[in-house]
Amino acid sequence: MAALRLDGDGPLYQQIGRAVRRKIVDGAWAPGTKVPSEHALMQQFGASRMTVHRALAELAADGLIERRRRLGTIVAAPRIEHAVLDILSIPDEVEGSGRTYAFAVLARETGRADAATAALFRIPGGRRVLRLRVRHTADGMPHVIEDRIILLDAVPEAAQELFAALPPGTWLLRNVTWTSAEHAISAVAAGRAEAADLRIAVGSPCLLVERRTWQGSAPLTAVRFLYPGERHRFVGRFGPYEGSGRKG
Repeated sequence: MAALRLDGDGPLYQQIGRAVRRKIVDGAWAPGTKVPSEHALMQQFGASRMTVHRALAELAADGLIERRRRLGTIVAAPRIEHAVLDILSIPDEVEGSGRTYAFAVLARETGRADAATAALFRIPGGRRVLRLRVRHTADGMPHVIEDRIILLDAVPEAAQELFAALPPGTWLLRNVTWTSAEHAISAVAAGRAEAADLRIAVGSPCLLVERRTWQGSAPLTAVRFLYPGERHRFVGRFGPYEGSGRKG
């Protein structure tokens, strides 16, 4: 509670909302963290119940907190419905097409960021990272190969996670609050290792989706998804005021 600070800008309910929002967005309060009660916030900031209620109601409307009867208020997990549009959810992608999803971790290594990783994130070399290679399948056929780097100073719990029950992307969505991401899509030819993992011919056309994700200014993860080009296409539908995209 002592760490919550008002910024003095605007109505009190907005200041309280921003104080709580900063804790969530900056990652200080992870999903599932209990948020101070209305009564506690009223006492700390000398606010009325209506003022505090309005601040928390707006945070709930934005999907940052969940207000549960008898359990109080907690930090919400990122909304999967929204995340699917911006962050590729491989299980949802496969199961949404009516096929059976499965995955296997092909390689897992903890080490230090090399020059290429440091350049990717624009960080000093030597930071601890977890490298993962994962094969996702649909009805037993290779669907996509995932090569991922997780910054362990940002997500230390990943060092002990074996990713036996959940693939890395799903695990991160459920356990880590991200605030921005960057996608790049390109066409590449499958190399020997990629062709073997995807069960396609060397040189076959593939779709490469590269993504970096941050929590504020702190990098969280970088990932490369390699799809067999002949099995996938990206489709988007959008308008001048709202839009959505999907992969088909």
